[in-house]
Amino acid sequence: MKNIAVIILVVMIVAVMALYFVSFQVRQSEMALVLTFGKPTRPITEPGWKWKWPAPIQTLVKYDSRQTLFEGVEEETVTKGGEPIIVQTYLIWQIADPIKFRVAVQDVPGAEKLLKSRLRDVQNKVVGKHYFSEFVNTDRQQIKFGDIENEMAQLLDEPVKTYGIKVETVGIKMLKVSEKVTEDVFARMKADRRRKAEATLAQGSAEATKIRSDADSKITELMAATEARAKAIRGSGDAEAAQYYKMLEADPEFAMFLREIETLKKTLKDRTTVVLPADAEPFKLLKEMPKLEPKQSSSR
Repeated sequence: MKNIAVIILVVMIVAVMALYFVSFQVRQSEMALVLTFGKPTRPITEPGWKWKWPAPIQTLVKYDSRQTLFEGVEEETVTKGGEPIIVQTYLIWQIADPIKFRVAVQDVPGAEKLLKSRLRDVQNKVVGKHYFSEFVNTDRQQIKFGDIENEMAQLLDEPVKTYGIKVETVGIKMLKVSEKVTEDVFARMKADRRRKAEATLAQGSAEATKIRSDADSKITELMAATEARAKAIRGSGDAEAAQYYKMLEADPEFAMFLREIETLKKTLKDRTTVVLPADAEPFKLLKEMPKLEPKQSSSR
């Protein structure tokens, strides 16, 4: 019994060692590359338990398949307008093709060395195509950080694909300017704001002058129309008064009677309550009508 147990233990150890030499596990966050006599032959990007020939026929290299952050160094560069600025950019990358990656850069340190050089060239090229006002500006609409970062990503992604690398994102981590550049830039900003303010004030003054001119013109027209209406009313009143004057001259008593009747009509036009003595003029007419006879004309 004791010998059987030893034999089983030895067999298990041999089986485990054999399994270790001819198989391997790829985790969810990994990708593997099988090398046959040192040359990359079989990339494995799916997780699971895999098989291979034992060494030295086939060996194994594993890479991290997750996205990796790489930060460039702070470096001074020049904008399109000639202003020097200090920029630090970053990128997020991952391995896309294990075989190309192994042949081109071997490992992650080699990839970072390549990315550092490429990122520096792209950064200087793109920054040199944009004005300083697109990086620093009091008007947020003029800042083009998003466009600049996208342009960097496009210029960087295509060349590094030949190395089995995929660039996911490129961004500007830090932007600094010297004190002298800052003073010059803000002086230009103030001058630009002053010009815009003066232009706005001039436009407002012109609009105000136009409004005042229109108002004066309308006032003149209204005054002329009012004066004409007043003249017409005065003429109508004078004509009506002239009729009463003629009636008054011909028969003063009858003219006053008609005047009082007109006053009553206007006073009692709507529902009106009036408390007055019965003999008050012209309301005594409500009590009794006067005896009036038209005057006979003296001429025959």
